Amino acid sequence: MLIVKYMNFTYLKNYFVILCFLFTISQGYSQTNFTEPNYIKSVIFKPAALNTYAPIIKLGESINLSFDDLNADEHNYTYKIEHCTMDWEVSDLIESEFIQGYAEDRIRNFENSFNTLQPYTNYRVTFPNQDTKIKISGNYILSILNEDSEIVLKRHFIVYEPKVTVGVAVYRSRDISYINTKQSVEFSINHPNFRINNPKEEIKPVLLQNNNWQTAISGLKPQFYRGEQLLYKYNKETSYWAGNEFLYFDSKDIRSTTLNIANVELGRELYHTYLYTNEERINAPYTLFPDVNGNFIIRTINGINDYLDADYTWVHFSLKTKENLEGKELYVSGNFNNWQLNEENKLHFNAETNLYEATLLLKQGFYNYQYLIKDNNGNLNNHDIDGSFFQTENDYTVIVYYNKFGSRYTQIIGVGFGNSEKINN
Repeated sequence: MLIVKYMNFTYLKNYFVILCFLFTISQGYSQTNFTEPNYIKSVIFKPAALNTYAPIIKLGESINLSFDDLNADEHNYTYKIEHCTMDWEVSDLIESEFIQGYAEDRIRNFENSFNTLQPYTNYRVTFPNQDTKIKISGNYILSILNEDSEIVLKRHFIVYEPKVTVGVAVYRSRDISYINTKQSVEFSINHPNFRINNPKEEIKPVLLQNNNWQTAISGLKPQFYRGEQLLYKYNKETSYWAGNEFLYFDSKDIRSTTLNIANVELGRELYHTYLYTNEERINAPYTLFPDVNGNFIIRTINGINDYLDADYTWVHFSLKTKENLEGKELYVSGNFNNWQLNEENKLHFNAETNLYEATLLLKQGFYNYQYLIKDNNGNLNNHDIDGSFFQTENDYTVIVYYNKFGSRYTQIIGVGFGNSEKINN
């Protein structure tokens, strides 16, 4: 990035303004990256409704947070809720404008694990609760602070008001060169009972694939108007690499091998779970098998309460690849670590085994994961290893932001969901 300081050239300023205008369609969306300390594990942040994983709720609905502290010493943790702009910067609103009650309070629901090799304390909190109720829609950041007011956990979530409806349809790419590898999303915003004065300036939709903000698409303007309907029929600008179905394993029985677990050993302190070595799928034919699109579910058959009875195990990943990864970094990625790429989930080449390997400490459960490449420019790639097939089942989400002229904050007035299981040609 070129940073120019102390330059007062008018033409330079105008040049940057023109650039910002031309590149209104952007791939990727800014969110604050935060890596938890290594003793914070198994963060689950999802709506209370069954079979939902994305932290997106309607105003008044409940959302649950659960996490483990491997120190197991019953720390006093405090939660803090902050209202944000569309760009995930803390807004100028005061707490009383977006919270009824307290925006910051202590977490009172916590218990120690039972009969596990790895001791931990599990913490849980639900919003809204009797002390904290959210009053308006928008982007929010939930932070967990320790006794020294240091942040140990941070998650983003969305609260919306259903003032408009959103229709989402998924198509094969209209670009013949990508027709077998990419998926394109079209959507419409219907507002029969909601007045929008200037749709091009006030309506700001954001498109997500599998609820991963690292590849979010924003800056889209409505292309057509049909009565009280805004139509977004882009092709190239709203296309994604379809990728491949997520890989998975299930460690609910900590002592047993399964379809994807080759071996289980009891180490000095914890069990070690060795997955079968994965191979490149880029040149293999597409194979359908069910997944949960990168998410995970904590569960165990070795106890009654999944939150407290599930144990931790060292999970060993390995990948055999012919891809030239010189100058690139390889990661195992999924919602189990909030899609973050850090040293913990980075794979390293083992010259003795001729494999890329990584070892992660994970709680018992069902996990989806994929292999992700990051090049020297920071570009992410999920298809050079696993391939990309238009048949891949993916979730797509459209979030409708409404920036009314003169308003002090950006509302979220609708959310639409689509899936490529029934893809259109």
